[in-house]
Amino acid sequence: MRTPRLVLDEPAGADLDALYEICSDPQSWTHFPSLRHTDIGTTERMMQKWTEQWRRDGLSTWIVREHGSDMVSGYGGCSIRQSAFWNLGYRLHPHAQGNGYAAEMCRTAVECAHRTRPEMPVVAYLLEHNVASGRVAERAGLELVSRGPDIGNPDPEAIRLVYADRPLTADQVNAVLSA
Repeated sequence: MRTPRLVLDEPAGADLDALYEICSDPQSWTHFPSLRHTDIGTTERMMQKWTEQWRRDGLSTWIVREHGSDMVSGYGGCSIRQSAFWNLGYRLHPHAQGNGYAAEMCRTAVECAHRTRPEMPVVAYLLEHNVASGRVAERAGLELVSRGPDIGNPDPEAIRLVYADRPLTADQVNAVLSA
């Protein structure tokens, strides 16, 4: 898959070290530091999950590179969660942040999710203090539909925002809030 500035590929084993570099970098997790990877096995299991999702659902998380570069700039895309919704997510290497890559990739991911399983809503959930991710969700065509406690977050004050491409039922909102 190509966008005007990016190449989006299914993950491959050769991407593991570059993904671990991103996932273990504290700057990549400023909004949710407890999710930072502290061993490469966590990153490897994440990649295996993506591979399974690609086989099962026909769409999942891509490896993001700039045109003409072999360097991994990040990862992102849409993956099905709880058989109820597409989850739109991404993480960029700190050097790739601030260039509009997240919004570019996310718009493409939403389009692909609509083509693959149009009956499923596309959702992005994020912490309220992550204002930049909220703007990316809006640029991808999603609107804020819910605000509530971030269940399971080590910070009891954390608030989860839910953005979606359409109105969600109460059951769908509950599925997202418990994801």
